Amino acid sequence: MIRKLKVLALMLAVVPLTIFDACRPKVETRNRFDENGFPHQILWAWERPEDLEFLDSHQFAVAFLAQTLVLKNDEVEYRPRRQPLKLKPDTRLIAVTRIESQKITGTPTALSSAQREKLIELVLKTAELRNVTAIQIDFDAALSEREFYRQLLRELRQKLPDNVPLSMTALASFCVGDRWLDDLPVDEAVPMIFRMGADTRTVRSFLGNGNDFREPLCRRSYGIALDEPLDINFKGSRRKYIFNARPWTEQDVAALQ
Repeated sequence: MIRKLKVLALMLAVVPLTIFDACRPKVETRNRFDENGFPHQILWAWERPEDLEFLDSHQFAVAFLAQTLVLKNDEVEYRPRRQPLKLKPDTRLIAVTRIESQKITGTPTALSSAQREKLIELVLKTAELRNVTAIQIDFDAALSEREFYRQLLRELRQKLPDNVPLSMTALASFCVGDRWLDDLPVDEAVPMIFRMGADTRTVRSFLGNGNDFREPLCRRSYGIALDEPLDINFKGSRRKYIFNARPWTEQDVAALQ
């Protein structure tokens, strides 16, 4: 009963947003992933050795952790990828930048313009890596960091080549009833439908009952995990980003089919 009430409350919270949406101008955003004919299955390759030379590059792309950038005080600590990643030469790549801040480190951060400029500089460098054709930002921004993040994405989009897709990850709860993503200049916001913590039952029930994400940017892809199967009606037109808690194997990829 408690779970049903939570789902009902989540759905009711969306109703006022529907009225508000009818009165606000819509921000038109392109989907450069579709424009570029990007594969619909994308494997996340995190900070560990990965051998993905067996992948069919027509069916799969790879989103690999290229770097982790840590905000501390007024500095940006740079941590490059240190683990090998083996791929076929024609595999299309998305360079992922993970940003960490006070919520994880416990160290205050200035959220200064100097930090933002440094972040943009380092992200742009990942676009120059071999076979990288898209960029993804993974930043669990706290409420106080949202404006900083918004400005970061705006400036980054302006400096990226026009045809390069810009992706971001998003907490599933943001996609259901929190509209702060609405005017961001990204091609997609990938809803992370795994490792959701306290929101797990509520979001799973919401989607399992046939509901869809309210935020349009979240209706272009799914972020799922191999070890957390979902009983929802996946839309075939959306890309799936798939996380694996262990190194990928041919058997794991075959199981996706």
